[in-house]
Amino acid sequence: MSEPKRSSPFRAAPKPKFGRDPHPADLHVGRQIATVRVQSNVSQAQLARSIGISCQQLQKYENAKNRVSASMIYEIGKSLGVPASRFFEGLSQNGESGTHPLVDERIDFIASAEGRHLIERLVQLPPRVRARVSALIAAIREELSVPQRDGE
Repeated sequence: MSEPKRSSPFRAAPKPKFGRDPHPADLHVGRQIATVRVQSNVSQAQLARSIGISCQQLQKYENAKNRVSASMIYEIGKSLGVPASRFFEGLSQNGESGTHPLVDERIDFIASAEGRHLIERLVQLPPRVRARVSALIAAIREELSVPQRDGE
């Protein structure tokens, strides 16, 4: 007679697919590291130096090319003045990021060197000029979204 199977209060999580695609939780943590770093006005070079790793390694963490260890998450949080739990905020129970893809795209841009340089230059402008630059960008976006007729 076979023994009845016991039900466990812990369900086994689906195994992450190892290969090219990083786990959604790793992507989320990497994006949060980049977001907090940018919000703290800290460059990749400054953060990398303060935690004793190379800029390339930090980029790999932020882009989820490499997983970040618990001790490294702790050190990053300590260096940026936030608790380690900050990097997991917005992560749902199933490991999926709670943010919308458009939000992720915006965060990626803001965290990029190009995004940081653009923001640095924009904040140096007077508010009235910034408003005009914003209106110009909106007009360009609108113009690009209108289908062009032949002959134009």
